[in-house]
Amino acid sequence: MSNISDTAIVGIGQTEFSKDSGRSELQLAAEASLAAIRDAGLSPSDIDGMVTFTLDSNDELDLMRCLGITELNWTARGPFGGAAASATVQLASAAVASGAAKAVLIYRAFNERSGKRFGQPDAGGYAAMMGGPDFHFAYGLDTPAKIYSLWYQRYMRKYGVTSEDLGRYVVVARDHAATNPAAWYYGKPITLDDHQNSRWIVEPILHLLDCCQESDGGVAIVITSADRAKDMKNGGVRVKAATQSHRFGGQIMFDYYRDDLAEFEETRTMSERLWKDAGLGPKDIDVAMIYENFTPVVFLALEGHGFCKRGEAKDFIRDGHIRLAGSLPVNTHGGLLGEAYIHGVNNILEGVRQIRGTAANQVAGAQHVLVSASRSGMILGPL
Repeated sequence: MSNISDTAIVGIGQTEFSKDSGRSELQLAAEASLAAIRDAGLSPSDIDGMVTFTLDSNDELDLMRCLGITELNWTARGPFGGAAASATVQLASAAVASGAAKAVLIYRAFNERSGKRFGQPDAGGYAAMMGGPDFHFAYGLDTPAKIYSLWYQRYMRKYGVTSEDLGRYVVVARDHAATNPAAWYYGKPITLDDHQNSRWIVEPILHLLDCCQESDGGVAIVITSADRAKDMKNGGVRVKAATQSHRFGGQIMFDYYRDDLAEFEETRTMSERLWKDAGLGPKDIDVAMIYENFTPVVFLALEGHGFCKRGEAKDFIRDGHIRLAGSLPVNTHGGLLGEAYIHGVNNILEGVRQIRGTAANQVAGAQHVLVSASRSGMILGPL
């Protein structure tokens, strides 16, 4: 039996990212999937496994028919929305490593702006997503921005993180998006004043520009064995490690009931396993893709992964480390704030492009890329 490190990403595909796609979510999934399959030099009949999210509306059998896939031997869905972004790769790679499937398609597609908008008040919808009625809704916690801000407030207060500190990250993300033709905010950098003057969403934590986008679009990935990848169209990018961490007492949305709200404990424990499995450490990472539904999570993730000490992320960012010329370029495509929000899977595509050497904002000599979704993560490297 092989290990996850014996698998590789061999194909990536995406649609354009927009606010009104004009197509069904199934069509977006099919377009992105076919692009990924062709990028790998495969045909739909070569795909025998599929992985997506529990939140994806696109049925595997419907997508099968759209693409012309003849048989599936493996299907899986990762829960928790964006927290499962890297978990999709863990599931797909585990299937290939175990022999359960030979070529697994990962897809995620939705009309989050023109269709169901996750960022709008929706107590009933969140209650259903969490498995039933939740008493938090009685206190007005009915949007992700409100829900997460209550948690972030403890971190910001403990370490003296200000709104301007958050804005410095957003300025960098938008700088990277401004030079990425695929990004919604291509050609649209901002200043710190722009961030500070954007309207409050949850005062005093989140401005409008601290919140990820609501995007229409689709992305897809094809995973197979590393041995097979060596002879394929674009070679392959090795999945050196992929894992998850979900701690006792944790909660995906209302994560208020742990000993220390100023630490993202799952990020720390997940990254400890990643470093061990990959035989690497924070200083070995050339580029990092960090899930950011909201700006503060980047600060918590930088500290959780060990790139800086607790409470020092604001200084790490202020000193320029996350810029393209810095010691750890972060979200070189613009991230979920600048490129698009496709539940963080577009971050994986950018990680693959960095290893391939084809990114719009290419980091010279990139050999190891961390893709972090806070509770799931992976490390990519060359074959």
